[in-house]
Amino acid sequence: MGKTKEEKPLLLQLDMQEINKILQALGQRPFNEVYELIGKIHEQANAQMHAESPPQQLDK
Repeated sequence: MGKTKEEKPLLLQLDMQEINKILQALGQRPFNEVYELIGKIHEQANAQMHAESPPQQLDK
């Protein structure tokens, strides 16, 4: 069987300011409630920030 709507991953596009605001709000919650979510946000953001730049086309 497939994943339920709640289990299906979503792609959100947020800028760093928005992500930091979310992380600040999560920081107000008890650690044991949010540490996995914070870790997941950091993991995905770091992967995108450190991804290689697309190859640039050389002018001829």
